Amino acid sequence: MDNGRLQNTDPTELQRLLRERTEDLQRVKAEYDNYRKRVRRDRMAVRQIAVANVLRVLLPVLDAVDRTSAHEPMTPGLKDITDTLRTQLGSLDLEAFGKEGDPFDPACHEAVVHHISPDADELICTEILRPGYRLGDQLLRPAHVEVTGPPPSARNLLAGHAEEPHDDAERDDEGPSPPVRPAAPSTWAPSSWRAPPRPLI
Repeated sequence: MDNGRLQNTDPTELQRLLRERTEDLQRVKAEYDNYRKRVRRDRMAVRQIAVANVLRVLLPVLDAVDRTSAHEPMTPGLKDITDTLRTQLGSLDLEAFGKEGDPFDPACHEAVVHHISPDADELICTEILRPGYRLGDQLLRPAHVEVTGPPPSARNLLAGHAEEPHDDAERDDEGPSPPVRPAAPSTWAPSSWRAPPRPLI
């Protein structure tokens, strides 16, 4: 190339050069498009984190407003503050959740009190002590609830020791049982058992 002009005027060579330059431009354009998408995604993530941090700080304010509304008559000023606060926070996609009768979900509920009901098949939220909040799909705070349901199973209470017999009646009547050795240090052992001291050499 001399002074911006091609020395070779072979049509085949020109077509090859044109394809190469076109592919280079397409590759640069694709990289730039990916860069723009990545920057936009990072900005949205930073904004989401900032909004979530601000809303977490404001949750105690919402709790105070709820307590005041429950124990005092709603004056026009208090109602205006409450409505404005909820409207503005709702515009940021803040969503309260937790209703009586909802099935208990440990992913978004925190059980504070458990009432036993032998006839129940599952845990049900019977009282909402403190509402939970979400920001879109992000959990900001779980709901504190009272639940009613069946008693915990014995298997959960034993924490993996259900296969061990609990009394001598469950053992096989094949003669006296062999002496039980203390469990190895790496396994479970009663807290009252202590290994004998090693002799000093």
